[in-house]
Amino acid sequence: MLITMMQMGLLIAFGAVWQLLAPKHIPALAHRRALTDLVFYILLPALVLDVIWEAPIDITSMKISLIALSGLASSAILMWLVLRFYSTTQPQKGALMLAAVFPNATYLGLPVTNQVLGSWSNSVVLQFDLFACTPVLMTIGILMAHHFGANERSVNPLRELTRVPPLWAVAMAMLLNTLDVPRPEIVHNTLATLSGAVVPLMLIALGMSIRWDTMRFRFLPYLLPVSVISLIIAPVISFFVSQGLAVPEHITTAVVLLSAMPTMIFGIVICERYQLDSGIYAAAVFLTTLLSVFSLSVWFQLLPSV
Repeated sequence: MLITMMQMGLLIAFGAVWQLLAPKHIPALAHRRALTDLVFYILLPALVLDVIWEAPIDITSMKISLIALSGLASSAILMWLVLRFYSTTQPQKGALMLAAVFPNATYLGLPVTNQVLGSWSNSVVLQFDLFACTPVLMTIGILMAHHFGANERSVNPLRELTRVPPLWAVAMAMLLNTLDVPRPEIVHNTLATLSGAVVPLMLIALGMSIRWDTMRFRFLPYLLPVSVISLIIAPVISFFVSQGLAVPEHITTAVVLLSAMPTMIFGIVICERYQLDSGIYAAAVFLTTLLSVFSLSVWFQLLPSV
């Protein structure tokens, strides 16, 4: 796992370097947005459609969702209790809540589990994220950001859900899966070709999204509980919920690793949209991503081998 994380780190570092050295005729932000839009609107939906179309959708899928939801709920409650002992502004509180609750299950979880567990884990990752994390983020997460933020425009969580192309791909794939529609070889090959670019581009986009200038010593007291909750407590909860639901060992390993992922990148967009403290959120992304190189390696050693 440590070697895998170092390999992932090289691609992330490449993205960070590219952010600095990209041709100046296009702003660095435009480079990043073009890359993330390509993944978000085309490549990731292609992967979702290809994987979920013929994935086994059964009681285990429901258990994966329950495990993810348990981790999200527990992290939210714990962070809310911790913040009662801190003197923070509302925008800081909202940013820290988002940082502690939502893991980077797709942009980092997908490439990591694909490398250390195999391609079978792609289905688990997509169900973990798109059946639980993303819907919660785009509904309850958006409402939470609106509550703590300074943006006074009205919020319609259901409308936000319709703006997530991977969720449309999930709906289409679930329909095709349920109706047992055969997947033509030419369609599979096309989707697989598009899907092959997801992992490297996700990692490069992750490197381009990390804001290295936001890490401040004064943020550490706020970031330590975020790191402990997201990298240690959330995966512990997922492990025990998995045991209680009698989930197979290989699925347990996958979902615990996903629960142990660092803070998700997409939250920066939400912080900026609803005027939360994007600086402290970006610092949480940086710190938890750095620490996850070691914490994920430990988790991989402790979990049942696959």
